[in-house]
Amino acid sequence: MPSSPSSRPSAPPHEPGSRPRVIVTRKLAPAVEARMAELFDVTLNADDHAFTRDELAAAMATCDVLVPTVTDALDADLISGAGDRLKLLANFGAGVDHIDLKAARARGIIITNTPGVFTDDTADMTMALILSVPRRLAEGEKLVRSGQWEGWSPSGMLGHRIGGKQLGIVGMGRIGQAVAHRARGFGLNVVYHNRRRLPESLEQMLGASFEPDLDALIAGSDIITLHCPRSPETRGIIDARRIALMKPSAYLINSARGELVDEAALIDALESGKIAGAGLDVYPREPHVDARLLALKNVVLLPHVGSATFEGREVAGHKVIANIRFWFDGHRPPDQVLEGWM
Repeated sequence: MPSSPSSRPSAPPHEPGSRPRVIVTRKLAPAVEARMAELFDVTLNADDHAFTRDELAAAMATCDVLVPTVTDALDADLISGAGDRLKLLANFGAGVDHIDLKAARARGIIITNTPGVFTDDTADMTMALILSVPRRLAEGEKLVRSGQWEGWSPSGMLGHRIGGKQLGIVGMGRIGQAVAHRARGFGLNVVYHNRRRLPESLEQMLGASFEPDLDALIAGSDIITLHCPRSPETRGIIDARRIALMKPSAYLINSARGELVDEAALIDALESGKIAGAGLDVYPREPHVDARLLALKNVVLLPHVGSATFEGREVAGHKVIANIRFWFDGHRPPDQVLEGWM
């Protein structure tokens, strides 16, 4: 049976004035790293390289706290081989689908995250893609830079307006709701699919309608935007069959996780004109991007920057620090991931 919150593992006994051994896997905001250096016995990642599996294993063998990010796949083997002193995975970011939660629970390792920090940033980026793809903004920018633009023309660079179109939101958590809130201001008709329906009062506030049938939402939407976590249930949720349900004039937006989409099926649909276009900020094998996507004009490609704001990254870093300090002082961290502990 999983531990209850009252029997959760606590920080190891330590002498007054001692500091936890913390290893950070990626470079963080300067103010965050400076504060960590003041508070902890910390090892930072000065050149911001992604840790190899061997580097992760070595770090987990010697630290009290590991600060991982989405680029660190912490599977059961890595966690089971961690040193006895590792008791906290203080994740930088809200998503923890790169961590084997079951294996961490079995080892008595607490997991924390930084929820809510990047909601607005990711929603803003999603809206940028929702605008960029139908209005061909990336194509226009490239045209100007190429020196081949011949000036304004009544038929030049025509795209599609988004006002009055149906926006289908798949996943109506914090980010999905923030997108719905923004989309309403652009005159989009918002329909959403979620595991659980939102309260009617929240639906009314967001101007959103619930569609329990995902296939129906996909078939009826002009723009589909994904905001699901990565899980066994959502992996490949937009597969070849569902892509075939989309209107030929429809666009797919993904700022969530690359694994939600069957990439090969998406590329086939884009190349053949079965759908109008896509806006992607995430990919299944980052940083690799399929060469066929790079060749397509009807796709806007971003380098996983949905949360990339100075403000958000600094706030998230200070949340990580707070979680470590609460844990080391013997208290439950404010952002403990409670799945399996309650």
